[in-house]
Amino acid sequence: MAQSEENAATEPTATDADAPLIEAPADTVAGEVVLRLTDVVKTFPGVRALDGVQLEVRAGEVHCLLGQNGAGKSTLIKVLAGVHQPDSGEVEWRGEQVTFANPQAAMRAGIATIYQELDLVEDLSVAENAFLGHEHRRFGFVRRGRMARHTRQILGRLGHGEIPPGRMVRALPAAGKQIVSMARALSHEARLIIMDEPSAVLAHDEVGNLFRIIRELTAQGIAVIYISHRLEEIREIGDRVTVLKDGRTTAANLPARDTPTRDLVSRMTGRTIEYVFPDRPTDDTVGAELLQVEGLTRAGEFADVSLNVRAGEIVGIAGLVGSGRSELLETIYGARVAEAGSVRMDGRVLRPGVGSAVRAGMGMAPEERKSQALLLGEPIYRNVTLATFGRYARLGFTDAAKERAEADRIAESLELRPRDVGRPVRTLSGGNQQKVVVGRWLLGGTRLLLLDEPTRGVDVGARAELYQVIRALAAQGVGVLLVSSEVPEVLGLADRVLVMREGRVVREAPAGELDENTVLDLVMAGSLMEGAPA
Repeated sequence: MAQSEENAATEPTATDADAPLIEAPADTVAGEVVLRLTDVVKTFPGVRALDGVQLEVRAGEVHCLLGQNGAGKSTLIKVLAGVHQPDSGEVEWRGEQVTFANPQAAMRAGIATIYQELDLVEDLSVAENAFLGHEHRRFGFVRRGRMARHTRQILGRLGHGEIPPGRMVRALPAAGKQIVSMARALSHEARLIIMDEPSAVLAHDEVGNLFRIIRELTAQGIAVIYISHRLEEIREIGDRVTVLKDGRTTAANLPARDTPTRDLVSRMTGRTIEYVFPDRPTDDTVGAELLQVEGLTRAGEFADVSLNVRAGEIVGIAGLVGSGRSELLETIYGARVAEAGSVRMDGRVLRPGVGSAVRAGMGMAPEERKSQALLLGEPIYRNVTLATFGRYARLGFTDAAKERAEADRIAESLELRPRDVGRPVRTLSGGNQQKVVVGRWLLGGTRLLLLDEPTRGVDVGARAELYQVIRALAAQGVGVLLVSSEVPEVLGLADRVLVMREGRVVREAPAGELDENTVLDLVMAGSLMEGAPA
């Protein structure tokens, strides 16, 4: 009888008897500096993402990297991973100055990166993912038995020998997939593992297991760069902390457990980037209540959330990634189904589903505009008319001239550049693509607009234009519910602010009564473990 695929993949062959056990690096001395960055600079058009970063990481330590969204953490990770090359400055790895031409070069050198969005191939097995790109081969043939044996050894080293090397990755839970990403790192004999928000997809009990694995790795001399917004995690697992702000190192090598929270928060604030917000209207132009949300709940995402938005009002939601902000917006819009609570427009309960929300006058610009909101290969006018396409279709034919005329009107009102609505939308800048998404709902007569990270990936100049657009919509009586990771953006643009932490609203106040330090303390420091320094 033929073996199952899973069992066959885990069965060692006679030729594997001499395969060496994959062990921790033997040539690393605990406490020695393995990575040092000096004055590292990286620029992109319109933004200086890294502006003289300093970083020092030692073997066997957990070095935590802290900073708000936009501080430069993601760019720094990609420099270390070989995705980007620095424009200037020095990267010293194990005593030698290096530049990694690509991610494969960084991995061969012993630097492995586990991104928040795990880069696994769902339709390959655990073993195939663990050795992806450096498969065991002999005479041109992949040695699956040897790969399976080594994968089982690595999984055992991670404390998860129960995961079958032959199982398809798609069948694993989120925690299991993360273990596979770690196994891939160890298959390269990594001496430094970079973990980007590793607990974001894990349940509380799974985080404890993650920390156990990290401690075992560092005990073997492996260095870990741990990136998290959650200060309680940094207190528990970290040894030292480096803080980034606007691409600069504002603090280096702080003791993770002993540095007061207010010191960490203060080093993350005080931006150099200019946020140019339109003036709030001095007269009371806010109208009747449009949106009423009562006790909205989705298990594991958010619980018992109540809020309201009035005509002409901008309501901002501040919170960390994973606090339930985006999920809340998608549930209000009908893209997710609530388990409890209600959503009303003009006092009438909305049925589940996006169609009901759109018919009631609600529109949404999602966080990932390229994958969730735009048809990148289609012209601008077709993207603008997407939500109201039925107006321009009759008997199976579309009136393209009418589509173009309507899109031209929207493009002019939003100062879209370039103005040619026949261009493919993929040729536009990020800011102008976002204008297209917003313009789609203006064409539909939307009265309530939900905006999720409206300026993500948008340069500073285009941000100011989008802020003007949003404020102008509010002046016309459109209600706006806005989510942003950037606290200054929420405080500068919104009339009223809700602060979310771990799926719940912990504070609601007029924007003028809050400042950046207060909001950061609510979303980060408020969840510190009991006994952590204040």
